[in-house]
Amino acid sequence: MSANRELATLFQKFAMILEITGADGFKINAHTKVARVLEDLVEDIATVDDLKKLPGVGKSSESKIKEFLETGEISELNALLASIPSGLLDVMQVQGLGPKKIRQLWQEANVTDIPSLKEAIEDGRLETLPRMGAKTIANIADSLAFLETSSEHTRLGDAMPIAEDIVSVLAQLDGVIQIQHVGSLRRGKETIGDIDILASTTNPTLLSDTFCELESVTKVLVQGETKCSVRLDCSMQVDLRVVEDDVFGATLMYFTGSKEHNIILRERAIKQKKRLNEYGLFDADENCLESKTEREIYKNLGVPYIPPEIRKGKDELSLTETPQLIQLSDIKADLHCHTVASDGHLSIKELAEEAKRRGLHTIAVTDHSQSSVQANGLTPERLRKHIEEIRRVNEEVDGITILAGSEVDIHSDGRLDYEDELLALLDVVVASPHIALKQDSKKATARLLKAIEHPLVHIIGHPTGRVLGKRPGLDPDMPTLFAAAVNCNTAMELNANSWRLDLRDTHVHAAIELGALISINTDSHAANDFDQLRYGILTARRGWLTPESCINCFAQDALDAWLARSC
Repeated sequence: MSANRELATLFQKFAMILEITGADGFKINAHTKVARVLEDLVEDIATVDDLKKLPGVGKSSESKIKEFLETGEISELNALLASIPSGLLDVMQVQGLGPKKIRQLWQEANVTDIPSLKEAIEDGRLETLPRMGAKTIANIADSLAFLETSSEHTRLGDAMPIAEDIVSVLAQLDGVIQIQHVGSLRRGKETIGDIDILASTTNPTLLSDTFCELESVTKVLVQGETKCSVRLDCSMQVDLRVVEDDVFGATLMYFTGSKEHNIILRERAIKQKKRLNEYGLFDADENCLESKTEREIYKNLGVPYIPPEIRKGKDELSLTETPQLIQLSDIKADLHCHTVASDGHLSIKELAEEAKRRGLHTIAVTDHSQSSVQANGLTPERLRKHIEEIRRVNEEVDGITILAGSEVDIHSDGRLDYEDELLALLDVVVASPHIALKQDSKKATARLLKAIEHPLVHIIGHPTGRVLGKRPGLDPDMPTLFAAAVNCNTAMELNANSWRLDLRDTHVHAAIELGALISINTDSHAANDFDQLRYGILTARRGWLTPESCINCFAQDALDAWLARSC
């Protein structure tokens, strides 16, 4: 396994402790930035020759990284950890408690961890502290209870429908002019914390009351005409902010983020003797420039409109025109789907009819191979009969092409689950890892390379095998895999299921930088699984994917020609 994830966690821990100890904000932000760079880094950090070429990595950060790679620890972090009670890092997770307040609790009330915080509430110690009234203490107690029953982040596929339902209800109210979800959800991150909604209205009281009285609300945390916060029965927090309509665009940009993107935009404004904040864009004489919409702000700053998904504070501000990122409507084929023959819920015909209803010109039936016993994988004999049935239904159903395929297990040593003679009968082969997902990086790389280079494999399905919140999956040398995929004209799958989103966004970006093709598939097992496609599209857009690099966007003839290619 590469050290990227572990180092990212350590740098984030650095930032948290520095906040608690009251360190300089610049130093805190520097460590946070390095943590994010390491999280997104596709290459194994140990293989990077010049660490200072990585954004945000200076001499100090380079020294820390090298020390960890050589010794497995960072002495400065160890010293910092020793300077505070280790349990304070857990207290940082309690909503409503910032670093300054935690430092006060520690130094003045001997709060060192979650249990001692509970004790301080129960024995009345907190009541003696300045600015610590009964309501504040009650909110801390409530946040503690919430922390014990909730997870830190929610999957995109769970959060998006909730946000859309709320926005849909509120949009119908009299007086509502504009309303939209913002934050990391609008940027399409694979997991999010809270749901943030922004609105403009001529009737803020009605909007506030309706929001706080939604059926799914279990607790109102804050209620006012400009800001409301509630907790839902699913344990998520939703924040509603209400602004005047003439500043909606600037506020939309501000609360969409990311923080790093906003900082770069503000710095650009300053260089132009302008001022940008959540209320608008102003010139040197404090005149408000056209900034009712995000597009107007970008135009007045001399940069093209930047889609929300790529507002990461990295390379996007160097663009000279708005990139034509992939859209849901560009997808014309789904090349990884299951039927009742393995563990799906639709017949071949039902699958095809559903795909046709959604406007696809091609659907591939790719039921599991024999080693996936738990998924009713097909023996060679069953697969042969299945191929015949697929061909028959293809002749029967008009308006869509039905391809005979298989999701073939990649064994731990890289061998495929069927012999080549049988694979050659298929129109499309999706080779996927399902077992041995804790292999070290070297073995995982060799394993997947063998599948990529197999002349009968078209697509590598969910290449890491991760499941969000449950298992991290394989950690292969992705640039090596992508280079091989280019040489063999093999596509790498972005599995759109919101439990997977594998490849992740940074992998997609690295793949297309090297010239590899991406295949976005739903891995559908039921009709409503096709709805998951939009999460794959959001992830693909975060990776800067365009239709030209996605085989699912190919016209029928072009797709047929690509499937007929050989390594």
